[in-house]
Amino acid sequence: MDVRLDHLVCWVSDQLGSLQFYEQVIGLPGVRAEEFKDGKAAFPSVRISPETILDLMSYDASRGVDEGTGVNGTAGHPINHFCLAVSKEDFDALQIRLKESGVEITGTGTNSFGARGIAPETIYFPDPDGNVLEVRYYE
Repeated sequence: MDVRLDHLVCWVSDQLGSLQFYEQVIGLPGVRAEEFKDGKAAFPSVRISPETILDLMSYDASRGVDEGTGVNGTAGHPINHFCLAVSKEDFDALQIRLKESGVEITGTGTNSFGARGIAPETIYFPDPDGNVLEVRYYE
């Protein structure tokens, strides 16, 4: 079986503010951003990879989510964190953008295991809604 992650959904309080954070601070390109701004899409997304996006869903949209998924209690269900793997160059540049944007790096790690093996360095930080991101690089 050939499986790939298609998308993740993060609950956010300010979709435009979150879009700006993920585009400008993290450096991910927006998907359907203009359509969202024009009222033609219910939420914006950002592209993580050619095959994976992150949807920025308003807390207000949580009504009806249980019905849509068929699983009670999933609206706003928290996750611990999600991890993005980038190049060493992008890892270093991200740390500068986080500092310039006043985003505190809340945790660090070394020699951390992940999907592609051991990552020499990793950082953790919250997005504007407290969703925790881990960013790492592999050699």
